[in-house]
Amino acid sequence: MHRVLQECDNVSANFAPDPVHDLRVALRRCRSMADGIMALDPDKRWKQMKKAGRRLFRSLGELRDVHVMMEWVAKLGDSADPVSHAFQHYLLQREAQLKTQASASLESFDRKQWAKWARILPARARRFREGSALFQHLALERWTAAHDLHRRAMRARSQVALHNLRIGIKRFRYIVENFLPQHHSEWKSDLKDMQDLLGEVHDLDVLWITGTRIKAFPDTKSRSDWHAKLAEERTRRIEKYQQTMTGKDSRWQTWRNALPKGQEIRKIASQRLRLWASALDPDFQHATHVAFLSNLLLQGLTLIDSNWARHKDECSRSLLETAALLHDVGRSVREKNHHKASYRLIADLAAPLGWKTEELRQVAAVARYHRGILPRTGQKALSRITPLERQSVLRLAAVLRLADALDCEHDSRVTRLRVRKKDGSLIVDAAGYSSRSAMAERIAAARHLLELTCRCPVVVKRAPARAFRVSLVRSPAKPRLSAPPA
Repeated sequence: MHRVLQECDNVSANFAPDPVHDLRVALRRCRSMADGIMALDPDKRWKQMKKAGRRLFRSLGELRDVHVMMEWVAKLGDSADPVSHAFQHYLLQREAQLKTQASASLESFDRKQWAKWARILPARARRFREGSALFQHLALERWTAAHDLHRRAMRARSQVALHNLRIGIKRFRYIVENFLPQHHSEWKSDLKDMQDLLGEVHDLDVLWITGTRIKAFPDTKSRSDWHAKLAEERTRRIEKYQQTMTGKDSRWQTWRNALPKGQEIRKIASQRLRLWASALDPDFQHATHVAFLSNLLLQGLTLIDSNWARHKDECSRSLLETAALLHDVGRSVREKNHHKASYRLIADLAAPLGWKTEELRQVAAVARYHRGILPRTGQKALSRITPLERQSVLRLAAVLRLADALDCEHDSRVTRLRVRKKDGSLIVDAAGYSSRSAMAERIAAARHLLELTCRCPVVVKRAPARAFRVSLVRSPAKPRLSAPPA
């Protein structure tokens, strides 16, 4: 970020090609760093810094394109070529206009604010360890998106498809470059070469489009000659890319083999969601304890009630645990009706790789109903999920609602649960529960949704810890905000 300020001084002299390129590179590195950390840290200053950098970066983009086209014209043309003269005349005029616009953008760039961010954001970035599993997962997301663009580009070979592929590889490269130093040391040459090849293809496409638009070709022969030159250069680069990046031993497979696989992908994605929640929830220890109690309740219900047997699967447990960990993130927005704010924050999240968008919607709905009015048909949170999923969401929300009430005082007083049936009622034995505490009043209201889903009365009773046959199990310790080890 300090390099950006230095390059601003360098470029302001005359907006020459090298200083313009160096400033764009410095801005790109800061923006790509922000893009990566924003996936783990919801602090709004990352987005603000990225937005401020984007404005200046884009204002220099067309000027950089003009400089690149000048280089290509000098390489492909000659002094006696009228096409080269037409290009040079247009590009010199356009360069002067763009320098004026870039100068105005540079003047409006808030350097004081940028310097302030440069003091604050590095400290936040240092909480995340380079090379961790979280960044490997983030790189895999970028790899997946870029590889999909690769398949499309190899089918279509169009200008748009190849340009999108170049952008996809750039985004993958930046994550590796910024956060995976060991991987970058092994892959940097290939990543740079592939990006450069596709970048040159894009440059050639832009040069042809520009020449056609400004009518740089005085006759059919000159147009045909230049088209042949550009097509030859373009085809050679695409073929070189194809030789390196297709087949069983392609670089795509080399990169993929070094990144997370199988069940590890969803596990790390869940860690990312947990980390995101811990940065927003002002009392994340409460959320972890509620997740612990929710899991005990769900286990007990699946053992004694056949109607709950379908919730024994890992997916139901994962959805409930994640909803419990995320249910209070809305407190970062407001205290009143924070369950509605939680729903919106979760529903607006992009599902991390390993999670489906539909699953995250279910998590949002479960968190939405951990308190407040009972769910009913027609509400927005339920209208976005299928009828089959709706039944599961209501059951999991009923469990979360009761678990949240069991820790309504945020003191982790209830340390153990047991679920049993007696005389047609569902009995929840809770170690640490007192019928004469404020907790009892909250539980009396919270258990109603569970009664509706189980179709029987629910009674919460105090039980001493010694009443449980196994040793006492306590809720997990308060997690750190830093990323877990790889």
